[in-house]
Amino acid sequence: MTELNVVNKVPQRPSQPARESGVDMSRIKNVFVVMSGKGGVGKSTVACALAAGLAVAGNHVGLMDCDMHGPSVPAIFGIKPEDLQVVGDKMIPAKPEPNLNLGVISIGLLLPDDDTPVIWRGPAKAGAIQQFFTDVDWGNLDYLIIDLPPGTGDEPLGIMQLLPKNNGAIVVTIPQDIALTSVRKSLTFLQKLEVPLTGIVSNMDGLICPHCDERIDLYNSRGPSGLEKAAADFGADILARLPMDPAFSKAEEEGKMVEWMMNESEWTKEFKKVLEAVEKNSLKQ
Repeated sequence: MTELNVVNKVPQRPSQPARESGVDMSRIKNVFVVMSGKGGVGKSTVACALAAGLAVAGNHVGLMDCDMHGPSVPAIFGIKPEDLQVVGDKMIPAKPEPNLNLGVISIGLLLPDDDTPVIWRGPAKAGAIQQFFTDVDWGNLDYLIIDLPPGTGDEPLGIMQLLPKNNGAIVVTIPQDIALTSVRKSLTFLQKLEVPLTGIVSNMDGLICPHCDERIDLYNSRGPSGLEKAAADFGADILARLPMDPAFSKAEEEGKMVEWMMNESEWTKEFKKVLEAVEKNSLKQ
């Protein structure tokens, strides 16, 4: 399978390396990417919460899920393939909430079912990602949030080279030294590409006990914290330490991210620090 039109929904266009074509982003004020050195640390969770939080605050927001092999964004928002429409030769992003200015595009909305894998080589994936930029009618956006594939390989590199502007990157990790080895690679990747670093988010940083609301540390590092050392070595801010909260996990699994971001909890209070950092680094027009 080398075409993006996996459900006969998407305009057909030959795939080509993303870096060969420019992208018109004149209607998008701010672009932030969310990345991680490895999978399984909650990168998509942070990207979805960021997009939902900005939209709840009254902004026009687009969320581009560029993770071709693990597209979890549709499930987090509770949206289905039928929520994605095509008008003329453009895809119209799916809306998790009809009254919220938030649009989502993901390969997960273009597959026939959740069990269908994307078995594509690099050029086909690059072509699909390029279509997310050129064949989607994003409209006028205050923010475009891009959920990058994990790692520092061809796809994240191609996306970074495709962007004519980039306000900054948020790097997601968990407070475990093994995971932080990959984070340091992500930080070096951003330095080499001269991409501004908005900061680091430490996810699953402690557990909120459902019985007593006490916060319990889950990862015990020997000696100084690897997270704090990485932040110091790269001059990075630790934006937030997001706890594990069973109530949040339930809301995410039920596709209620927007509803969750409208509520007050220890998790959302901590995440507001991420929203504040993004707003601080945004272009106001």
